[in-house]
Amino acid sequence: MRKILLMGNPNVGKSVVFSRLTGVNVIQSNYPGTTVGYTQGHLKIDQQEMDLIDVPGTYSLSPACKAEEVARDMFLDENPELIINVVDATNLERNLYLSLQILEQGLPTVMVLNMWDAAKRKGVHLNLEKLQEKLGIKVVPAVAVTGEGIKDLANVINEITLKPAEHISKIPEMDDNEKWAFIGQLLSEVQKIEHRHPSILERLEDASVRPVSGVIIALIVVFITMQVVIGLGELLINYILDPIYYQYYGPFITKVVENFIPTGFFHDILIGSGYEYETSFGLLTTGIYVIFAVVLPYILSFYLVLGFLEDFGYLPRLAVLLDSIMHKLGLHGYATIPIVLGFGCNVPAMLSTRILEGKREKFIAATLVAVSVPCMAQTAVIIGLLGPYGIQYILMVYGTLFILFITLGSILNLIMKGESPEIFFEIPPYRIPHMGTLLKKTWMRVRGFLMEALPFVFLGILAVNILYLVGVMSALSSLLAPIMSQMLGLPSQAIDALIMGFLRKDLATAMLAPLNLSPGQLVVACTVLAASFPCIATFIVLIKEIGIKDMLKTVALMLSIALITGTILNIILS
Repeated sequence: MRKILLMGNPNVGKSVVFSRLTGVNVIQSNYPGTTVGYTQGHLKIDQQEMDLIDVPGTYSLSPACKAEEVARDMFLDENPELIINVVDATNLERNLYLSLQILEQGLPTVMVLNMWDAAKRKGVHLNLEKLQEKLGIKVVPAVAVTGEGIKDLANVINEITLKPAEHISKIPEMDDNEKWAFIGQLLSEVQKIEHRHPSILERLEDASVRPVSGVIIALIVVFITMQVVIGLGELLINYILDPIYYQYYGPFITKVVENFIPTGFFHDILIGSGYEYETSFGLLTTGIYVIFAVVLPYILSFYLVLGFLEDFGYLPRLAVLLDSIMHKLGLHGYATIPIVLGFGCNVPAMLSTRILEGKREKFIAATLVAVSVPCMAQTAVIIGLLGPYGIQYILMVYGTLFILFITLGSILNLIMKGESPEIFFEIPPYRIPHMGTLLKKTWMRVRGFLMEALPFVFLGILAVNILYLVGVMSALSSLLAPIMSQMLGLPSQAIDALIMGFLRKDLATAMLAPLNLSPGQLVVACTVLAASFPCIATFIVLIKEIGIKDMLKTVALMLSIALITGTILNIILS
């Protein structure tokens, strides 16, 4: 099957062009040996079937980061029959450097001048005939978000695949200085720019990165993001997934299993014993509930909002705004994304550490989220437990977690070898996202999460269930009882809540309610639960994103910090 590569700088609209050219049956994968993702789909034109691969965005074939390295390797290793080079028509100068590197390789190429409408609004006028003549390839103007120019692009693709030799540029190899000289001369001949007044979106772009207005906008965006993620997630849980699970699925699967296996080891493995559906540790009860009724709603709403912010162009501005603060914690501005997302759900927060380039940054970000960022479900329970005693107790918990966040980040930055890289990326203009592309991207990400996480969550629940059945958990409770009473000042019954935190932290926190704890004991217990072992879904994703070795380091830090912090709080509050 013919293979086509879709290449271009980041934020030029490649994903929208890809979405327009392909159907819904696309595959999202990681490049071998990396966490850098790419998307592959099928294109059919006049009975010709072709593979279309959306290569990670890159500024150059001389890589400066892992994503650019993957883009270079795919360009060299995939043996494509055609390159579709997507460029930003509003910023042709920056895009042409990569274009010249591609054309030097002597492959059939077509250039797509995307955002053609935005270029006109900005007063950028391009002479297409002269541009085609100078580059020696076909140039197609397009507005991918509306579909304008996509049919013309499909016709050109068909034409090139029939006579590829006629669409290879004759541009010779040049060094960097010669390339930039060529670009400057080319632009003077094909581009004319007229003066115009800035639009409302352009004024908002400038305000988003200024110290005062930028912080205000960031707080508003974070607040709205949290409300949408939490609101949509809870809506799905309370009105769709919980009713389906408790009224239909739970009773049905329990009845089926008990008809065939009334009691015994396999009965308990499949549906659990002596617990509610969501906490029975059964593969077909708790396993299904955790994935589809606890994590999936927040994953879906998170990816929807994340995709919107990505396509709108806000995330790079948030990264720039907070970059200097994050550097003091061994991170850079983009690390704000997993941290903010962690307050909705830690699972997507761990997944989003993929945007960080180095292992050092991923480890620091994942550890900070795991230790000091409680998910929204747990936050709701903490507020419910401590609210009746006064807001000061809620502030004690979150004040402690904030101190842990700053202290741990500063320490890890000092003791871990390496430096936080500077941010080097193009800040795209604000654009209204294309809804079809946004929904398609959300679906691909959700499907990818389910395929990656589902087997591992089942394995984790199976392991915990077996440990319960063979008595290991009971032995662990007895072992931890002295620690609970002497160091943390908590009754031995609180051990069950701490162990349950491995399954669901919000549920574990709620199990503190019937223990008649004092406000001080509740502060200690809530803080220890928030900072201790992650829930099983987060735990599984953590293994996948940073590896078993670093995961063990993170867990050791979490347990140590939770124990030390709980002991200090117990001494202070008692």
